[in-house]
Amino acid sequence: MHALFGLAAAAVATLSIVHGVRLQQSTQLNQRIIAAARSPADAPALAASAAQPASAASRPDAAVARDAPRLVRLAHATALSKAGAFDEAFKVYSGLLEPGQSDTVSRHAQYNLGNMYLRQALAGGTRADAGPLVELAKQRYRDLLRAEPQDWDARYNLERALRVAPEEQESAAEENNQPVERRSVSLRGMTPGDLP
Repeated sequence: MHALFGLAAAAVATLSIVHGVRLQQSTQLNQRIIAAARSPADAPALAASAAQPASAASRPDAAVARDAPRLVRLAHATALSKAGAFDEAFKVYSGLLEPGQSDTVSRHAQYNLGNMYLRQALAGGTRADAGPLVELAKQRYRDLLRAEPQDWDARYNLERALRVAPEEQESAAEENNQPVERRSVSLRGMTPGDLP
């Protein structure tokens, strides 16, 4: 009986250690995500206000390393996008998109990239400047919807993008329904009239 109790205690202790290690890894990952989510302009101010030197993990530049976890890079790209560093955000988002892969991080990167293009288009002012950005946003949303058809946020944003820049195929389809020319044809034994 004592040996059985000892084995059960050892199993519970081992399980506790495994969960403790996982919790510590998750906490470290969350701290890196929080550090990466700070905009580049906020990092020096936050380090100065804490009266501590910024560690390598809390600097936004360190979070962009290629070997950083994908969630950390996604958070950093989102912070760059919010800070207005669209070119850098595009590079990080593009690095997260893997052809043929449809995991959660890739879908979020695709969605955020579409949002970034749409925000730039709506803030651009002129319709000529907004056109290409809206088309890029629509393509990102469509790619996302091919992988995840039930993504309602992507559907809504695609509809918004379509309202900003409607598809030209709709007007072309209406034009194709118009007759090109009319001819009067008479057949023997038939009375003149329109065909049913």
